[in-house]
Amino acid sequence: MSATDKAKNKLDDLAGKAKEKVGEATGDRDTQNEGKADQAKSNLKDAGEKVKDTFKH
Repeated sequence: MSATDKAKNKLDDLAGKAKEKVGEATGDRDTQNEGKADQAKSNLKDAGEKVKDTFKH
């Protein structure tokens, strides 16, 4: 996995966590769920990159 991809995935994860916390603080379930979805998306991308790295070596 390239450093750029890692950084993008980490930023997506952090943005998702922030969005989830904002949703919790404001009682906005939609924003909270969007944050959780963003985190899940980031985790899937990360897993996909790890699989690609495994087959490269």
